[in-house]
Amino acid sequence: MSVRSTPLVALTMGDPTGVGPEIIAKALSFESISCAANLMVVGSPTVLQSAFHLVHSSKKIITIRDPEDLPKARENEDAVYCIPSGPEDWTFPIAASIQAKGGEAAYQALVTSARLALAGRVDAIVTCPLHKVALKLAGHDWPGHTELLASLCGVQDHAMMLYLPPGPPRHGTEAGFGVVHVTLHMALREVFEHINVPNILEKIGLAQRVFERILRSMNISRSPRIAVAALNPHAGEGGRFGREEMDIIEPAVQRARKHGLDVVGPLPTDTLMPRAVDGAFDAVVAMYHDQGHIALKLLDMFDAVNITLGLPIVRTSVAHGTAHDIAWENRAEASGMVQAIQTAVRLTGMASV
Repeated sequence: MSVRSTPLVALTMGDPTGVGPEIIAKALSFESISCAANLMVVGSPTVLQSAFHLVHSSKKIITIRDPEDLPKARENEDAVYCIPSGPEDWTFPIAASIQAKGGEAAYQALVTSARLALAGRVDAIVTCPLHKVALKLAGHDWPGHTELLASLCGVQDHAMMLYLPPGPPRHGTEAGFGVVHVTLHMALREVFEHINVPNILEKIGLAQRVFERILRSMNISRSPRIAVAALNPHAGEGGRFGREEMDIIEPAVQRARKHGLDVVGPLPTDTLMPRAVDGAFDAVVAMYHDQGHIALKLLDMFDAVNITLGLPIVRTSVAHGTAHDIAWENRAEASGMVQAIQTAVRLTGMASV
């Protein structure tokens, strides 16, 4: 735990050819955000200044070398502090296109921020979107942020949770609503190889731990309530539509219950999700990417937050991509970035937002 009384949060710019710089510029225009934490950006100062010009903001970018260079108090309301990272030879206006340069910029910003967090020099990182093809063009063949961060942090047990903070509008319990995924960035035909008791148990445990922190940060004194989704239609219909529920998912749920967790399942997803939205559960453990993503993003795509579970650091992100089709047109929605920053602050346990 940091000795700072106010959390220090690093914002990675992501792929500069996407909407990352713009949503940072818009989010930092909110007074509630600038007061919630000490914030700094990791990326290109030149690109960041251009993004503030794009959104008609007069804020000035001040380059620093280290987090320790941040002023102890907010000396200048119009200042935004940035640690340079990645290529700096950008041509303006920036082409909103998928290119190796954007992938390299996103990679370097993430690596720099993760290392600062691992060293305890920042309390959390909030990441803007990267593009997986651009990342690969730059020579970094990772499926996405989650897997790259797990490697940088040296962990095996990790998961993505999409999270909707408490309203309004209210989705889920008074602590919000989260969906944790047993499998993530893989072809659908590969999912079945990874649906097993240890993987499901691991994700139930990760959901339990993150919601213990969220509930505690909100002074809510109860245990997390978790539901586990079925894999097959109608939860397998007694084995008629598959035996994964009977042979794998139910045994995992029973083992979790024996450890004292408040967890139920497997439940048919089409009826489980409406129950969760109505407040029956804090978290749902989904079996694969689209099973969880589609349901939650239909509720509220732009306020959703991506939280990486199982890391020794706090990492949140927006729940959308680089949106190259609207990049650098001052059309991007920044509410998800605001929510991601607020959630990161809450997860540090150092402030209530």
